[in-house]
Amino acid sequence: MASSDFGPHPATWHLTDDLDAFLTRTGTFLHSQPALHTLILTLTDTVRTCGPNAYGQAPALGWLERAGQVRASFFRAAPHRLNLTPLTPEEADTLAAHLADSHHQLPGVYADHDTATAFADAWQRHTGAMSTLYERQCLYRLDTLTPPQPLPKGHARIASERDREEVARWYSDFSEAIGEAPSRDPGQWADTRIAAGGITFWETPDGTPVSIVGVNPTVARQIRLAIAYTPTHFRGRGYATAAMAEVTRGALAAGPQQVLLFTNLANPSSNAAVQRIGYRPVATFALYDFGRG
Repeated sequence: MASSDFGPHPATWHLTDDLDAFLTRTGTFLHSQPALHTLILTLTDTVRTCGPNAYGQAPALGWLERAGQVRASFFRAAPHRLNLTPLTPEEADTLAAHLADSHHQLPGVYADHDTATAFADAWQRHTGAMSTLYERQCLYRLDTLTPPQPLPKGHARIASERDREEVARWYSDFSEAIGEAPSRDPGQWADTRIAAGGITFWETPDGTPVSIVGVNPTVARQIRLAIAYTPTHFRGRGYATAAMAEVTRGALAAGPQQVLLFTNLANPSSNAAVQRIGYRPVATFALYDFGRG
């Protein structure tokens, strides 16, 4: 296990590339607030299931320990953004200082709004790199499912192996639509999701797929919808909302304590749609991109 400690006692950061060691030490902490920690919970679960290179490179992992208790953690798989659980500004500054001193190259950060902003400011202080707010998101949690009425014509269908190429293409199209490179190989992503029954199409009566919704596996007794995408020429007809409601209904059947999803706060229609079917805001998250120092 590669690891290092930094920061004055009693608050100490620990770094490792050993996923098992990370989960053993941080598991109780991550499960203590699964909604706020959902990103790292699902990211580490994917690595555990799909292997260390699921996101391109083996991740760097870390946790902050104070008086024998885990206080925070992070996940980073290059070339993707740093993912953080909530930090105070002082904790964010300590982490930024160490990562900068260790010559880590970070393209950005993704965390709850206050943590992401504090880390972006600290990263600029320690590296000179300018930060740009890329996106603000809302984390929602299901209250009571209220399926849309009336439903658009058509039906939901869980994707199977014969849909692999189409699912991979839709995942790439979704990534392009949100302005991000795919976080995983599209074919591998399709294989993993299809095998778990985690992809649902909404189809018109003639069998034409018009919207796609994905869902992550259950982790820490929570399920989070992972992708909701409708091609431009099919939008405005309620297909995505109907598909999300159907996926949510299926998720509830698995018996989780909570069902979650993220939306882009710059998209008022999607935020209104998820609230209509019963989701309520939990927290605001932010994605920052870093320029060269």
